[in-house]
This record gives sequence, C-alpha cells and structure tokens, in this order.
Amino acid sequence: MDKKKVNIILKILIKIIFLIGIVLLGLICSLFILLFNLIWKLNDVVVFSACLIIPFLLLPILFKKYRKKIFIVSCIYTLLVIISIIINVFVIKYDKSLVIKTDININTNDYLPFVNDTKIYKLNKQASLKFTNSDNLPILDGAAAVFPVYSAFVNAVYPRTVSLNLYSFLYTNTVNGYNSLAHKNIDIFFGAYPSEAQIKEAIDAGTEFEYTKIGSEAFVFFVNKDNPVDSLTTQQIKDIYSGKITNWKEVGGKNEKIVAFQRKEGSGSQSMFKRFMGDTYIMEPPKSQVNDFMSGIIEQVSDYKNYSNSIGFSFRYYLEGIIANPNVKMIKVDGVSPSIENISNGDYSITTPLYAVTYKGNSKENVKKLLDWILSEEGQEIIENTGYAGI
Repeated sequence: MDKKKVNIILKILIKIIFLIGIVLLGLICSLFILLFNLIWKLNDVVVFSACLIIPFLLLPILFKKYRKKIFIVSCIYTLLVIISIIINVFVIKYDKSLVIKTDININTNDYLPFVNDTKIYKLNKQASLKFTNSDNLPILDGAAAVFPVYSAFVNAVYPRTVSLNLYSFLYTNTVNGYNSLAHKNIDIFFGAYPSEAQIKEAIDAGTEFEYTKIGSEAFVFFVNKDNPVDSLTTQQIKDIYSGKITNWKEVGGKNEKIVAFQRKEGSGSQSMFKRFMGDTYIMEPPKSQVNDFMSGIIEQVSDYKNYSNSIGFSFRYYLEGIIANPNVKMIKVDGVSPSIENISNGDYSITTPLYAVTYKGNSKENVKKLLDWILSEEGQEIIENTGYAGI
C-alpha cells in the first residue's frame, strides 16, 4: 500500500475518532445540561438546543475548508442558546416572584386552644363533657381546613395541660394524618373522605376506617378577582379540567388561555376534586401547576400564580375563613353561590361531609364519648360558629 493511500486512511480514521469524541463530549454536555435542568426546569426546546452546543463547536475541526464559516455560525448558535437559557432562567424566577408566599399551610398559632387571643370559637359555658389528665385521651389529628374546629373541641373538652403536637393533639395534614390513622397511631382524623389510595393503605395495614359525619362543607372553585367570569356550570368546570375548554372566552371571559391548577395527590381537596370529576377524564397538569399545600393553591390562582387567567379549587371555609385572600373570588356553580344557607338547604350541589374518621375496633371508650359530644348541641355549636354547616 503506497504512502498516499495510508495518509488518506489515517485522515479518515482521525475524522472518525474526532467524530466519536464529539459525540461523547456531546453526551457529557447533555448530561450536565439535563442535571442543570432538574434544578431550573428549563424549557424543553432550550434544553435540546443546549445539548447541541459542543457538537457545533467541534464541527470546524472536521471541515478545514469551511472552518472559519462553521466556527462563526457555531459561535452565533452558542451565543443564542446561552441568551435563551439566561432568559428562560429569568422567566422562571419572575414566575416564582409572582407567587404570594404562603408556604405555611395554616398558621396554627392563630387557632390554639387555652389562649386568650385565639381565633377559635369558644363555648360561653363549660362543656358537658370534660376530660382530665388521668383520662385516656383520644389522639386527634386533622386536615388544615378543619384545624380550627378540632382545636375548639380540645379547648372545650381537654385539660389545659394539652399542647399542640404533644401526643394527644396533633396537626400534620391529610396525607400524614390518614397514614397515622391507618397504622393506628392516632384515634380520630378530622377531614374529608380519604382517597382510594389512603383506604387501600389502611386495608393493607389491617385497618378499617369508620366515618362519623359531623358537618358539611362546600367544595368551591375560585379565580383571580380581576377575572370577569363569576359563574360556571358543572359541565364547564369539567370541560376545563379535562382540556376541552382551554380559553376563558369560551365561557364568557377574556381571550386568555385557562391555567387550571390542581393539588398534590392524596390531599383532601384533590381527592374531593376527583370525586367531583367522576368518570370525566382529568388532564395531566404540568408540575408547576400542582401544589403541595392548599394555601398555595389559593395564592397562585398555589404554588397558584396570581394570574387573571387561572382557576383553582378548595374548601369554602379554608378559602374564605382561614386564608381570606382578597385577590381571589369564589365563583358560582350552576348559578348558585356556596353560602352556608345554600350548603344547608342543598341548593349548592358540590358539598362534602365533614368527617371524624376512626378505625374499627378501637378500645378507647373516650373516643365514643368525644364523638357523641361532637354530635351534641354543644359540638354542633362549635362547628356552625366556626363556619361550617352542621348536621
């Protein structure tokens, strides 16, 4: 084989090696960009474009004849991608700045028992049921929306030595609360009906939930206060969350895309939302449109971004009585507002029982005593004056 052919083969091999090197460097670059994306959640197009930077920068090595032109084009491309990433990061930061900060699900200090400046409702007389320190106190937990209610129960019935999150009086949230009840670590959970997954978890743990209805509450939908839409039909709401209706102008609003937020799976409001939707398909929301806390879902309309084009859902008392955000408004459903009167008389259709959930076979006799008292006139007085509809 002559020297000329050897040189040609060597050049080809060198180009192949360079090409392999470019691919490997591209893969490594892509890996770092994808890791960066896990933190910043960049736009997919920006991420894909960024993954091509290294291959573009190395192309001039392979093509000597057009090296200068390719290098200039590669540099321009790289600069555009870098600018795109910077803009994307700033947009993400700007989006986050639009969130009204309410990372705390509920400020429990505002609703503590046995303090003078509490917001809980207090009976004007001593309760007919009164536990002492020597009694085997039922361990209570509940959802954020119901904390003011069962804190008022504690204030009326439990000894003054009881403090929040010390054994018998707990506040976690719906997910953790039902988990504790499933494993019999608490005696009563106050909240909405559990999700199918939470019921299954209890069954797997050998626990059967029992439900005592202690009141009623409205499940409500809300929008930004500047949204001109004041009322939606049940079908329109289902069409929004199934993706059939995507623009507010389709329901009498502005020509704006609808941003429909949801809650974290297993939360009380998300479970209620799925029951409301029934067999209707629920579109998969982007991760930025799913919020861990119900306070967040309210504030970003949570994570609820305070856009005029967003919609969210919650329980009426939590939205109106606890968070009381002036920048959102509850909408009528089928022309009916979610007032206490309309909840009680059945005119507002989307309601849910408020439950005291226990587990079958609990041997604590004080659990039944407490449930009976909650259903009594005194217990119902607390529920109704807190802001729920009684039974």
